[in-house]
Amino acid sequence: MSDTSTPAIDITLLGEPQAGDGMAVGASAQVAKAASRIPAGDSRTNIFDLDRASLERFFEEDLGEKRFRAQQVMKWIHHRYATDFADMTDLGKALRAKLEERAVVRAPQMIFDKASEDGTHKWLLGMDPKNAIEAVFIPDKGRGTLCVSSQVGCALNCQFCSTATQGFNRNLTTAEIIGQVWIAARHLGNVPHQRRKLTNVVMMGMGEPLMNFDNVVRAMSIMRDDLGYGLANKRVTLSTAGVVPMIDRLGEESDVSLAVSLHAPTDELRTSLVPLNKKYPIAVLMDACVRYAQRKRGSSVTFEYTLMKDVNDQPEQARGLVKLMQEFDRRVQMKDAAKVNLIPFNPYPGTRFARPTDEAIRAFQKQLNSAGMIAPVRRTRGDDIDAACGQLKGQVMDRTRRSAEHRKHLQASGVSDAA
Repeated sequence: MSDTSTPAIDITLLGEPQAGDGMAVGASAQVAKAASRIPAGDSRTNIFDLDRASLERFFEEDLGEKRFRAQQVMKWIHHRYATDFADMTDLGKALRAKLEERAVVRAPQMIFDKASEDGTHKWLLGMDPKNAIEAVFIPDKGRGTLCVSSQVGCALNCQFCSTATQGFNRNLTTAEIIGQVWIAARHLGNVPHQRRKLTNVVMMGMGEPLMNFDNVVRAMSIMRDDLGYGLANKRVTLSTAGVVPMIDRLGEESDVSLAVSLHAPTDELRTSLVPLNKKYPIAVLMDACVRYAQRKRGSSVTFEYTLMKDVNDQPEQARGLVKLMQEFDRRVQMKDAAKVNLIPFNPYPGTRFARPTDEAIRAFQKQLNSAGMIAPVRRTRGDDIDAACGQLKGQVMDRTRRSAEHRKHLQASGVSDAA
């Protein structure tokens, strides 16, 4: 949390990736070889796809077994990281044989992992033989946060976002989402309710989570379930570019923290950065955020603001942002209902945007702090392994023309996009 009496840059954890240069788009022999080991054509039910209610129904309706068996299996998978039914020794042999025939416990394929000097850890995970995503764990004092992806690429075309240059392929399944958490937790030796190293999850990796609503909400349910990862509601955060109808639905169906990628205080500027603003302008977006906060009394909404040099880092934008946030607090009728995370832009090959100077960042923060706002500046973590905020980048077999257009732009500019 920011100290409002000083303009010093504060440290917070990873938020939504805006830009990056982790892994080159296109064919990679290493990815293709590893991802080709992902089984195809298996019709068995992947237990990772099921939250507690779904797994109970599976046992009762599909297997003809007691519902409580679901609780036993969830503990084996999410607490003890077992993937072989033969290891689940409190299940009878007949049930284990039935599970082998009808179900499977399959996480994404780990292609490689990297550790940073500052303790940050990044995994490249194969989703299928042609697509891969990245997940990142960031340790800090008293907590550890995992940044999780929801889509292969992203269908939104935010102008400052590296993921946007990769285009879009598909939504991730629930198994592919929760599998990222399982892989990280197993690596860390995380034991829910005991030796907890993974304390927070942020849906801020590749993709727009609200465009993959059902799978994301189901995965977040497993994260928060005591038989899953036992995370408190406030420790699971979903970040969105502003898909207004789904913000309302999220408020009705789930109970997690909300982060909104704002990046500008006016419609003209935001539309130039976030094309989704044409459909859901700031006034409409803020109305939805007010409704969300009113449903979750006592909880704040975090607004992500990526600072870009000479684009949105000027005093006039700071004043506009203060006005927006103060109006939000007034409507929610709660002090500090709005929090702002300031994220210095991390450049990537071919981008036209640049990071502001440290002096400009501090001046912008000071203007917000002086108005009584909570506005920490996110410190770069894991940049030595391309895992800093904004540097997540997997492999996307693009179904749009965006990646080809970006490569053409890079070639014309004489810029390399190699990893």
